Amino acid sequence: MADIKITPIGGVREFGKNMYLVDVNDQIFVLDAGLKYAEMGMLGVDFVIPDISYLIENADRVAGIFLTHGHADSIGALPYIVSELKIPVFASQLTIELARINVKNYEGSRKFNDFHVVDENTEIDFGNAVVSFFTTTHTIPDSLGVVISTKAGNVVYTGDFRFDPAVAPGYRTNMRRLAEIGNNGVLALLSSSPNALSTVQSASEHQIYEKIFDYIDDASGRVIIACNAGNLGRIQQVLDAAIKIGRRVAFTGEDMDQIIETARRLKKLNIIDPKAIIKPSEIKKYADDELVILETGRMGEPLKILGDMAHRRHKFVQIKEGDLILSVTSPSVSYETMIARIENDVYKAGGVMKMLASDLTISGHANARDLQFLIDILRPKNLIPIQGEYRELRAHAELAMDMGILPEHIFIAKRGESVEFEGDEMVPAEVVPAENVMIDGSGVGDIGSVVLRDRKVLSEDGIFIAVITISKHDKKIVSKSRVHTRGFVYVKTSRDLMRESSELVNVTVEKYLAGKDFEWAELKGNIRDALGKFLYDQTHRKPVILPVVMEARNPQDLRKYHNKNK
Repeated sequence: MADIKITPIGGVREFGKNMYLVDVNDQIFVLDAGLKYAEMGMLGVDFVIPDISYLIENADRVAGIFLTHGHADSIGALPYIVSELKIPVFASQLTIELARINVKNYEGSRKFNDFHVVDENTEIDFGNAVVSFFTTTHTIPDSLGVVISTKAGNVVYTGDFRFDPAVAPGYRTNMRRLAEIGNNGVLALLSSSPNALSTVQSASEHQIYEKIFDYIDDASGRVIIACNAGNLGRIQQVLDAAIKIGRRVAFTGEDMDQIIETARRLKKLNIIDPKAIIKPSEIKKYADDELVILETGRMGEPLKILGDMAHRRHKFVQIKEGDLILSVTSPSVSYETMIARIENDVYKAGGVMKMLASDLTISGHANARDLQFLIDILRPKNLIPIQGEYRELRAHAELAMDMGILPEHIFIAKRGESVEFEGDEMVPAEVVPAENVMIDGSGVGDIGSVVLRDRKVLSEDGIFIAVITISKHDKKIVSKSRVHTRGFVYVKTSRDLMRESSELVNVTVEKYLAGKDFEWAELKGNIRDALGKFLYDQTHRKPVILPVVMEARNPQDLRKYHNKNK
């Protein structure tokens, strides 16, 4: 019997950042390497990736990374992982090409080139386990699920999926392959959960196309469409509708040219009339009713860029009277406040905003009935709901229990919590590091909770700076304190507060210098404590307080310094 352990490093009790580890004897199989976009409170943070410290500690045991599809929640963290670990990456052809773009865009991983193309007919024997694949339906072509076959049974990972028999070729689930996997026996199923609370059937791709066509056809001015860069299915529908109506299409998202060219080269995207595609710089050459502008945003998130268009900060497009802004994405609940703000900005700029999700139920994820259908086909002995907030994981578990799976065979994991298998039974195992690793510009993991807390305070209550010069040798103040503030109070109307704060700093420093001991950190701490209490008593606010204590050197010390550096 094989020793099997399953550990979610990300993607549980959260949306995005998918990464799951399957240990089989002395090998580790990594399923997906995704990121998630920063939440509202993560000021200045671009996105978050999984903690790979466990993988680094066990680098010699990692067999490979297996990617299910080309979205950021599956491939976004890959550059940061392969810059630390030289391990092979396996995925479908399109997913590999999109992963290459990601890897080449990060300086630390540009030289990495250990990619391997697989499909549903591929089987890879790693000794302890055989890895194979099955096609799934998602919003991007070439999506795959992963099967890790061991002597103890199969571990099946779905990735993002849904069922839709009417989708175009390249997006279809191979139902025969799923039935075959189920017949071979499934020890554990790691199944996607983001839409587990819904029993509503998603609109068919034909219905979505017809609605997009009607929106563009009815518009009298420009149509600006917000769409995720990875949603190639939706991009294909927009292109087909726009070209059929006779409009030109301009792509304005970052990296979009690379993605479109890659998809066209691999024949995953069909542009009926290539002449209909224009450069963003050519937009002004055409009348408003001849244009469709497709915005895919930075790293595939287009909605925030609409705000730049509304505030006239976009390089190519400024929203104006007569524009129709159509979002064809299905945003997460956490974006509702941002969407409301952007919609308001669009209307102020003269445009009209519509959400495709307001007219149709659209989702790239399996609903409750799809999840139960998959369980019925695979008949897993154990279920680990993944990819979703806790309420969605819990709903998925309840769907499984309705089908007869006992609670002890369902594991709603926290990040880093492992389960092992004793026969067919799941038992808790070790907990491994699985903290959020925040990416801020070129910084990886150098932003922690303390930094975020300081940023939050700065954004809400501002900063208060006190500068004073002392003589450590003579234990006296050489230049009395001067105070400055930004984002805390309006100085011209708070002169008394500023003066009293300055005097308080002088008194605090004089009192400290009168003592026997001297520590720079202790002196600054005393200033910070005294000012913090005073400012809170006066304003009920807590700004970041930054004491700057400078030392005046004695003349003999300065002469020694100059002589030394002659």
